[in-house]
Amino acid sequence: MTEVSEQAPPSPARVSSRIALLIACSATFVAFLDLSVVNIAFPAIARDFTTAAPTTLTWVVSGYAVAFAALLTPAGRLADSLGRRRVFLVALVGFAVTSLLCAVAPSAPWLIGARVLQGATAALMIPAALALVLATTAPDRIAAAIGAWSAAGGLAAVVGPAIGGALVESFGWRAVFVINVPIAAALVALGAGLRTGDAAPREVGAPAVPDIAGTLAAALGIGAVVAGVTEGQSWGTTSPATLLTVGAGLILVAVALVRSRRHPSPAIAVDLWRNRRYALTNATSFVFGAAMFAWLLAGPLFLDAIWGYTVLQSAAALSIGAVAAMVTATVTGRVGSANALRLLGVLGALMFACSALWASTDAFSATPRLWSVWVPAGILGGGGIGFLVTVLGTVAASSLPPQQFASGVGMNLMSRQVGGALGVGVLAAILAAHPGDALAGFHLLYFACAVTAVVAGILAATLAEKHAANTDTTILTESKG
Repeated sequence: MTEVSEQAPPSPARVSSRIALLIACSATFVAFLDLSVVNIAFPAIARDFTTAAPTTLTWVVSGYAVAFAALLTPAGRLADSLGRRRVFLVALVGFAVTSLLCAVAPSAPWLIGARVLQGATAALMIPAALALVLATTAPDRIAAAIGAWSAAGGLAAVVGPAIGGALVESFGWRAVFVINVPIAAALVALGAGLRTGDAAPREVGAPAVPDIAGTLAAALGIGAVVAGVTEGQSWGTTSPATLLTVGAGLILVAVALVRSRRHPSPAIAVDLWRNRRYALTNATSFVFGAAMFAWLLAGPLFLDAIWGYTVLQSAAALSIGAVAAMVTATVTGRVGSANALRLLGVLGALMFACSALWASTDAFSATPRLWSVWVPAGILGGGGIGFLVTVLGTVAASSLPPQQFASGVGMNLMSRQVGGALGVGVLAAILAAHPGDALAGFHLLYFACAVTAVVAGILAATLAEKHAANTDTTILTESKG
């Protein structure tokens, strides 16, 4: 008699982990998609709200980034304390509601306010999503799960211009926000049935809620500094309003940092910065984030204002850099050597700097030159982004013990978002200073991006240490593939 073996059905735990991964990847995709699709929709938004100053409208981008950055660290702690699934589902509902508020915005202030709230709900989603994945996945499958989660964010950057262009061209810019509502509703329905250990163990005496005062100080402080940089041209660079706003912002950020050093549940995980390699990684992310965000928003603005491209033409042109970034990110994700990662990081920064420097010359003139100029510059800049951003994510995670992985990734994202918000503020200030010569403004902006990227490259050159490669690096680099 021949014994017939049948494959056992997946265990409930395995099914639960797959559903958690699907939900987390989908939520991460939507959250990061909202960064790229708004860039492509920005010119259309500006045409609808003509009474708003261009510098004010950049808050549609930077408002999301500021809220997202300021709340990432406390959101992770909140999810661990109050329940990962509970916080994640509430954040998803909030993301859908705030997306709808963006879609129906009757004015620029309404849209900016809704974007700030949307960034806050996205910040709640991301760490809770990652925590769900880590809590439900077997140890031998952690690397693959994190790889899929990371790829979701990268995929959003690649398809963002195409999706955003198609939606704006067919239905108008409001569609880029409406699309979030049915996606979030479907994920809430899936997540409601998810069963997992919901809360992480908490130390006796530790507060359940992160430092609220520190969180508010960080958010308001970052926002004030960005506001001072953004509005400095209209207020006057040395005017009392500008100096007071920037000064107050810096004081609030300092307050948040001091409180975070002493509070048992800090708003900013400053204790992670005691690791020199990790601190340098965050500094590099901050500097490069400023150049990258400004470069990404400048692209659709340049194509619209200087070359007169349609939304679909702009989307196609911008997709070139996004695809290049995905390719180089995939290649970098398979590198395990700390020294090789450092070299790729420096290479990425220099590639980006060369692309931005090229864009600051007369090669980028009023005459469209798609194939001879834009395509190679896009491949160079996008490829550089893929190299450096992946290196920074890998080094940030591998610099810390496994139990601090989620906090480390969140802090690294926070550094990049804060830098990005400042970069958008500088973009607004530079373009506002050249109202009669937009091309000269773009050339100066791209030159500033090139210089900033060189500084990021110098910082990236310091990341490698002889003892940096450890057992965790293999897992983390495999996760990027």
